[in-house]
Amino acid sequence: MDGSGPSEKTKAGRRETGRPDLFASLKHRDCFVVADANGDMAGPVDGFYDDGTRLLSHFRLRVGGELVSQLGSAVSRNNVLFVSHGANRLLPAIGQTETPPGVMHLERRRFLWDRRLYARLIVTNYGLESERVPLTVEFDADFRDLFEARGLHRRARGRLDEPVVERQRVTYRYLGLDEIARTSVVAFSEAPASLEPGTATFDLRLAPRAQFELFVEAGHAADDPPCRQRFRAAAVAAIRDARQRRRRGARVRARGARFNAWLDQSRADLAFLTTDLETGPYPYAGIPWFSTPFGRDGLISAWQMLWIEPGLARGVLRYLAGRQATETSAFRDSQPGKIMHETRSGEVANLGEVPFGLYYGSVDSTPLFVALAGAYAQRTGDLELIRELWPALGRAVEWMETFGDSNGDGLIDYARRGKRGLVNQGWKDSEDAIFHTDGRFPTAPIALVEVQGYAFAGFQAMADLAERLGDDRAAGWRARAERIRTSVEARFWMESEGFYGVAIDGAGGLCQPLTSNVGHLLFTGLPAADRAMQVRDRLASSGFRSGWGLRTLATDAVRYNPMSYHNGSVWPHDTAICAAGLARYGHYADAEQLMQELFAAATHFNMRLPELFCGFERAAGEPPIPYPVACMPQAWAAGAVFMLLQACLGLSIDGFAGTLRVGRPWLPPGVDRLTVSALSVGRRTVDLALTRAGSDAAPVEVACSEPSALDLA
Repeated sequence: MDGSGPSEKTKAGRRETGRPDLFASLKHRDCFVVADANGDMAGPVDGFYDDGTRLLSHFRLRVGGELVSQLGSAVSRNNVLFVSHGANRLLPAIGQTETPPGVMHLERRRFLWDRRLYARLIVTNYGLESERVPLTVEFDADFRDLFEARGLHRRARGRLDEPVVERQRVTYRYLGLDEIARTSVVAFSEAPASLEPGTATFDLRLAPRAQFELFVEAGHAADDPPCRQRFRAAAVAAIRDARQRRRRGARVRARGARFNAWLDQSRADLAFLTTDLETGPYPYAGIPWFSTPFGRDGLISAWQMLWIEPGLARGVLRYLAGRQATETSAFRDSQPGKIMHETRSGEVANLGEVPFGLYYGSVDSTPLFVALAGAYAQRTGDLELIRELWPALGRAVEWMETFGDSNGDGLIDYARRGKRGLVNQGWKDSEDAIFHTDGRFPTAPIALVEVQGYAFAGFQAMADLAERLGDDRAAGWRARAERIRTSVEARFWMESEGFYGVAIDGAGGLCQPLTSNVGHLLFTGLPAADRAMQVRDRLASSGFRSGWGLRTLATDAVRYNPMSYHNGSVWPHDTAICAAGLARYGHYADAEQLMQELFAAATHFNMRLPELFCGFERAAGEPPIPYPVACMPQAWAAGAVFMLLQACLGLSIDGFAGTLRVGRPWLPPGVDRLTVSALSVGRRTVDLALTRAGSDAAPVEVACSEPSALDLA
């Protein structure tokens, strides 16, 4: 999914394995932290990053020259605060006495706010004697670009000045080759006994039960030294900000503790990843390496949340419209009208050493942009935004009809145009994700099956919107959608398999491995009903069903590998889209089963589904197998539960008519009540409640605070 390339991600990820302690779950706006579970930053990728640059590359605590012995650590449920508890190892002898291990408790707290890392350390002596505690804080700032930290070799760098040491702070300065001056300050609330570049030493003596409290700030400087009052004020602001982002849209609650915990964690993670930009809220793709706007990820995450929080789609659509391509560039893989794949900041991107500063190498972002705009309008009845976006939507459709169909065969296709861009440009964008049954890679241009579904939905959406706006192009767009449907049914369908192929290559050959991509085709409503039934039968087979969700590739494919990035792993968002597609064709029981499988997986991941996990068969008493370097949290993994819930309920909202439809009253096992509060339905705000009495097999009753808005199928 990453423009640093899935190939790049895979290579960098392999270097990063062996870091099971990677603990990178702090983010605020364009800042994030990568550290180990003890809170230390000492590995090659560790650090505090701001706007694509590492402002703190080393940050480690020692007591008596030894690293702290870890007791435990966690991130708060609201994702704001990291807390670590540790103890001393054996301390050096003073006279004839040595301080035994485990008598000094060290509590470390940190959070991000306003482009600064706030940290607090409390050291408590639980020993029986007064003890001398030599405390050392190690730190450094190398101003490496994120791409450098992940392994990119650069021929030249800017100028790193000598650090400036003052009484309670050290200032680092760097002038990049992009002529941007960057500064990072490490400041302490107490003057150290010794302070030099990279090291602050505190020589403490603590009586029994006595405490020492130290506040540290890193990143952008404040005029005054750190203090307890500023730490508390910033913490309150950070918590309030997280609460406000989480409370947007409707509130979904379940009376069933475990399922409700999944809902709560997923909602908190989406709020955590969402950044308020000038155009509105935007869900950044994932932590740590995808903490930036991605086109495809933002569009799908917004679609997952559309029924609950349509303002997210509004923000995504407006942001992407403002960055629509206006020129042709092989380096950036851009063409007029195309919607971006990702954007990056930092020195490397600014200088064009990589194309990902503003990169357009995804074939599906453009049709998804158009299709989501139609879904947003139907959900909200908001034609004002559609009128604002209409020129951008028109340019996007023009790209689909021209550049997007490079060989004129009526299908949307892709081919990498720059040497540093992505080889594959669908959501499965690793280098080995698309292939023929014998393992050969296809020649470009490549037309993916799910992308034709997105385009079909996009043209239909444009036709519907044009009719509402009085645009005379509606009939032409509807006819184009039907031509795509006809072409897909004729060229992708494999009668012998009862399934669709994944892609058509540049020579017109069909790539026939069975993939989960076809479930996305169901989501768009393109297949005929009888073929959708056959697709359902294959997706329900053991080749796809792992017991923890759907595999991305059937087990009999030559490149199947349950430990791969895209060729046999389970991606929660992919399973959710497939479930929504199955429900669209009335296969609710299958959607419910997939929800239960992902719910079971979530319980093993502390209710936070990762970007992906391995596709091994589920075994009794054993957990799902993690993928070592999966992003966690990740936006469309967090959004999966909400798309699954909507699918299982058959829930839809018509913003123009002001009606809410529940096609299948249903509750997950172990949940006897589900409420959706403050749900916008046209001009009204309603509360929805689903309840059942007795066993899980009891009928589910539906109540709405505005009965006239409710349509029960």
